[in-house]
Amino acid sequence: MGEPRARRSELATPASNERMCEKAAGSGADLVFLDLEDACAPPMKERARGIAVDALTGLDWGRTVRAVRVNGLDTSWCHDDIIEVVTGAREALDVIIVPKARTARDVWWVDVLLTQLEDKLRLPKRIGLEVLIEEAEGLANATRIARASPRTEAIIFGAGDLSASMHARVDGNFDPVGDYPGDFWHFARVQVLTAARTAGIDAIDAPYPAYKDVEGYRRAAVHAGLLGFDGKWAIHPDQVPIANEVFAPTPEEVAEAKEAMEVYEGATAEGTGAIGRDGRLVDAAHMRLAANVLHRAALANGG
Repeated sequence: MGEPRARRSELATPASNERMCEKAAGSGADLVFLDLEDACAPPMKERARGIAVDALTGLDWGRTVRAVRVNGLDTSWCHDDIIEVVTGAREALDVIIVPKARTARDVWWVDVLLTQLEDKLRLPKRIGLEVLIEEAEGLANATRIARASPRTEAIIFGAGDLSASMHARVDGNFDPVGDYPGDFWHFARVQVLTAARTAGIDAIDAPYPAYKDVEGYRRAAVHAGLLGFDGKWAIHPDQVPIANEVFAPTPEEVAEAKEAMEVYEGATAEGTGAIGRDGRLVDAAHMRLAANVLHRAALANGG
């Protein structure tokens, strides 16, 4: 299991755009990833590495986790993406995001390369990994992928490429183009979430391309949060405060969790394993839920 960090919002930013990198650094996102993959046109990919390094090392990121999404392992860019960005950014890089993982071996390969670079450069800290589940094969292997490296801190549900991989009939927001009973992506989301929890790492929900649809983004974030996801991708800075709010417990939820734990702990000290509280049974399972709330609150507050 990787280092615990707040991941309520993960903002995608084209690594080739210096102005957008500057804006992202002040966005308040828990994590920003400078994208060398889909958001970066092929003629700009090699030059974008230097822009990303300059942004990582030269901008004030505050508490924001600094990440880079490299190109896929099946491309000619991936190897040099990792070497050049890590060599240039060094300790200013916290996380590398691996796209389109299909098997555990994909993650293992990045892990080995990073280990060699960290030893060679004598880096003072280990670089974490996040892995995108966005291919049919990757979804089938999600649990093995999530467990493939102790560096891995989160897996991300990527609905866009998964739509193409599954031959789904969706619109530009990855929603079905016709009537469909229930949540179109529920099964895939649960697979990603289950894989993350099995490995003891975070789960991040898919992007919402319709960035002007504020209420739609909020609704999607709420649904993912109810299911158990730790945060959501953002493709625009305006989506960041929504995700930060939705995936953080409210003060009322925190107070309720603390009170429930105090009451339960007092009862167990007297030999009672389950109690009645406000007309409801409270037992050890409820304490696990309360602990989850307090953990999320601590991360959101920088603890």
